Amino acid sequence: MLIAGKLVAATNKIEVINPSTAETLALAPDASQGDLDRAIGAARAAFPHWSALPVDTRRKSILALADKIEASSEALSRLLTAEQGKPYADANSEVMGAAAWLRGTASLDLPITVNEDSEARYSETRHVPLGVVAAIAPWNYPLLLAAFKIGPALLAGNCLLLKPSPFTPLATLKLGELALDLFPAGVFNIISGCNSLGPKLTSHPGIDKISFTGSTETGRKVLASASGSLKRVTLELGGNDPAIIMHDVDVSILTEALFWAAFSNAGQICIASKRVYIHTAVYEELRDALVDYAKTIKVGDGLEQGTRIGPINNRPQYERLRHLVQDARQAGILFAFEGDIPNSPGYFLPVTILDNPPEDSSIVQEEQFGPIMPLLRFDSYDEVITKANATPYGLGASIWAKDEEAAWELGTRVKAGTVWINEARHLSPLVPFAGHDQSGFGVEGGLDGLLEFTVPKTMIRKRQAV
Repeated sequence: MLIAGKLVAATNKIEVINPSTAETLALAPDASQGDLDRAIGAARAAFPHWSALPVDTRRKSILALADKIEASSEALSRLLTAEQGKPYADANSEVMGAAAWLRGTASLDLPITVNEDSEARYSETRHVPLGVVAAIAPWNYPLLLAAFKIGPALLAGNCLLLKPSPFTPLATLKLGELALDLFPAGVFNIISGCNSLGPKLTSHPGIDKISFTGSTETGRKVLASASGSLKRVTLELGGNDPAIIMHDVDVSILTEALFWAAFSNAGQICIASKRVYIHTAVYEELRDALVDYAKTIKVGDGLEQGTRIGPINNRPQYERLRHLVQDARQAGILFAFEGDIPNSPGYFLPVTILDNPPEDSSIVQEEQFGPIMPLLRFDSYDEVITKANATPYGLGASIWAKDEEAAWELGTRVKAGTVWINEARHLSPLVPFAGHDQSGFGVEGGLDGLLEFTVPKTMIRKRQAV
């Protein structure tokens, strides 16, 4: 672990499982209460100096970390594939994406707003750092989603304590080695541990803000834990994102993009297309095209040649998805396609496409977070908007059509923080990303995301000596 500018071992360990083999890959540190207290104490001690440095100085350290990540991309990618399961090419894309996200965030500036400049007084508002930030990253994109938090927290002048998921701590701990000499001691800390570490971190009195990405269920617990000391909180939570396919699409152009909108990272993406509503005019054609394309996709170990989809990352999620698919089968739902999986003890699930399941079925109403695509037929756009919005979530949505203006208009009616037209899942460090309803609390990305790690401070000067 990285604590107070030093690499620190822990007395206890947690097992990290390779999801492609279901075997132990490595042992990672299991932080004690003392480790946690030392990391937070170091961050608090470092805060006055770090926050007082010029923004450009902090910016240079973040850019140096991006350079280190890029230079170590091969080793990080292999480690990420081994612990997370995603194919090597996808792991490398995540690593390079983390570096790019840090660079993009580092290009931002904290604004200074002049509220009044009159004969009577001068008033301006700046945005100052909060103190010590706890960043909790999930197992589906451990490095990229950590970068969502590292960049803005440190640029704003906060000190940071990063905790990866116990399922995927290794690449993040390696990140601590890369960052060792880039920041003053205590500014950037990384600790790992079992599930009990999270509540200890979120309730700790030395934490001023929590930035959490994960499930809505856990997000509620984080919010409750933070309420005792009124910690500021950013929550990026679950989603059950609808994709709406309009009547005029060109199926030959659409098929591949729509497939990967749902199945990238084995469907383990909060903004994956999880409910695919298809206009009846193109339903059969698109269903059959998706099935034909799915037959060409290899599911397997992420380090094997030709693998496009890896395993489910961890056993609890694997078992949950197996039960969800079994429930669909027992309910008599039609399966348009179930693909092949390797003969392996790993957590592999086949690519699964469901043919028009009932709207109230679990496979539609729950966020699958796996390689499952329910296709749902609709006849009218009023009907599909009602169905798309009938969810407690509101993270993302996509509309696909030849008529871009019609798609744009339809998108304005969808309840979601981000709506894509003729693509899905595109994010930028320069653009706000936020969830509606139970999909989130606060903002990541863009200036709005940077300001989440600050508090306004207004200075007023009366233009008359006393």
